[in-house]
Amino acid sequence: MGNRTEHTKSKKWKRLFIGLLSFNMILLFVLLTLIFWPVPQAEYPEKATEETDANSEFIVRTTKKNLNDLANTYIDQLLAGTDHEYRIELGDDVHLIGELPVFSSTVPLSVHLEPFVQENGDIILKQKSISIGLLKLPNKKIMEYMDKYLPMPEWVTVNPKEEEIYVAVTDIELKSNFQVAVEHIDLQANNLSFKFRIPYQTLGIN
Repeated sequence: MGNRTEHTKSKKWKRLFIGLLSFNMILLFVLLTLIFWPVPQAEYPEKATEETDANSEFIVRTTKKNLNDLANTYIDQLLAGTDHEYRIELGDDVHLIGELPVFSSTVPLSVHLEPFVQENGDIILKQKSISIGLLKLPNKKIMEYMDKYLPMPEWVTVNPKEEEIYVAVTDIELKSNFQVAVEHIDLQANNLSFKFRIPYQTLGIN
């Protein structure tokens, strides 16, 4: 009886040993397969080829008064039907004047900004000085209020953290299909120029 029991236990141990050995062999095979399996070559997305339509570029020079009138006409149309009010005055710098809603009332807003033309033809307006009535608020907080409460075109971004306003002139969509970029701005010398790119297709030229 005792020999039979020992023989049965020995068979069980053999089966367990063989099973464990088989499992280890399979596991080793899987690991080796994963290690030595050839790495597939990465497929980079194809670079989109830029197709630029044939066009001509023209440099248009203007004055602070012309640009000032144009900007404020656009702002008046943007603010039509709202309770907001602000305007731009171009002098030795860019002066934004308006009102901001604060504490269930409105207070006068005055911001002086220095324009910097970017390589791509956009403009960054760096804040020089800023005030909001007689309230003593940090500049960044005032610009947060501007960003929150003043309606701006979608191509204008107020950046309170950097205390600047980014004007993406190159994103302005003109009905004429012209593309515009800033070439040069010198407010003190009253020297302003813009680059207009006119696709031939717009003029009916193929």
